[in-house]
Amino acid sequence: MAGYAIRDWPAPERPRERLLAEGASALASRELLAILIGSGREGASAIDVAGTLLRLADGSLRRLASSPPAGLAAVPGIGPAVAARISAALELGRRLAREGPLERTRIRGPRDVYDLCAPATRDLAQEEFRVLLLNTQHAVVRELVVTRGTLDASIVHPREVFRAAISESAAAMILVHNHPSGDPTPSPEDREVTRQLAEAGRLIGIPVLDHVVVGDGRYVSFVEAGLGLPL
Repeated sequence: MAGYAIRDWPAPERPRERLLAEGASALASRELLAILIGSGREGASAIDVAGTLLRLADGSLRRLASSPPAGLAAVPGIGPAVAARISAALELGRRLAREGPLERTRIRGPRDVYDLCAPATRDLAQEEFRVLLLNTQHAVVRELVVTRGTLDASIVHPREVFRAAISESAAAMILVHNHPSGDPTPSPEDREVTRQLAEAGRLIGIPVLDHVVVGDGRYVSFVEAGLGLPL
């Protein structure tokens, strides 16, 4: 489809739509560059311009990354703004490559949950229900905000919670929410939501290890309080 504007391509074939649907790793380097380029020039799509860039760099992203922005901007269809965008993206790639292993927060008990989540939740004017997705070492792989507002089993759907857990290959999860009143004593609604999600977790094989309610300077752990969750 060279020479045609990408917006005229069928949606499943457009690089940006493919990235959103399939992930960035599914795209070729030329398609990733085309997303950064945005629009092409008269008679050439962004894919065509990206192909020109790669040919000038002999197909090497490392060689492309060593090109000065002014050199990139001289390529027809690029210009200073796009050249800056490409240079920035390639520099981010270099910095990512220099980073060491990702340090994940490991949860050893409810105090770790409180220390992690309280700074963001204890002063909120409304309740916020979160889920910590954990790997097999009980390190946090993702912190997910499920809902905001009064906690109720009718608005916390297990399918939404466990869809994310399954997609992240989580081994377990911990439930967290705050009480704006400052009193972390679990309400009947808190207990019902916990029971519902714990039962779903047992069926799916992703156990709910605890539910920590954050208050003002203190917390209540369902496990520590003996409220029916497995250790």
